[in-house]
Amino acid sequence: MTAPAGIDYGDRGRIGFLVPSGNSVAEPELHAMLPRGVTGLVTRLELRGSSEAELLKMAEGLEAAARLLADAQPALIGFHCTAVSTFAPAMAEDIRRRIEAAAGLPACATADGIVTALALLGVRRLLLVTPYIQPVHDREIGFLASHGIETIGGGCLGVATNAEMARIPPATIAAQARAAAAAAPGAAACFISCTAIRSAGLIAPLEAELGMPVLTSNQIMAWHVTRRLGLADAVPGFGALMRR
Repeated sequence: MTAPAGIDYGDRGRIGFLVPSGNSVAEPELHAMLPRGVTGLVTRLELRGSSEAELLKMAEGLEAAARLLADAQPALIGFHCTAVSTFAPAMAEDIRRRIEAAAGLPACATADGIVTALALLGVRRLLLVTPYIQPVHDREIGFLASHGIETIGGGCLGVATNAEMARIPPATIAAQARAAAAAAPGAAACFISCTAIRSAGLIAPLEAELGMPVLTSNQIMAWHVTRRLGLADAVPGFGALMRR
């Protein structure tokens, strides 16, 4: 017996996601970009703002949240916050280790997907477009540099909370990407970073317009966990990465 139309129970794979408490965008975008038969199960960790203290506090509840997700028996747990997982070069490794120890399951972080995707695409110079406040944006540039990736252009919007990020019109983000590409030719990709902004619908149109791969945090995570499951499904409509 098959499931009713529109219901996906994740019979090919279930992924557990740990997301910021104030994020209302990651779940719908992830579900849209996961292949048929793969579903996401979500637990939240407290994060509303973007101060250094708030970002670091999100990781304090990792173990308890990971154990809750483990009850649903996912194949993998993904810590899904770009700003926290790229906070420092070793942050993602520490997050992975703690989740795996607490849950007894494989784990990954958004930062892992970023590095893996950029390596696959051969990207060494990129545009970084974010909604963040400047210190968060700058830390991400530093994280990318620690992996040999040069940020040659882009910018940030100075938005501090997940709730505000979700209200940024996609047209504003698209204009930001266009301006970055015009100001800094020579990039191999445009990375629209942040799990909390409405960016999924921009990927394919901007790729066609800018002539380069366009990556987003939610797209990268959907792709990364799908490949970690051992699945090679292409998900149409969400850019070149989802065909790799």
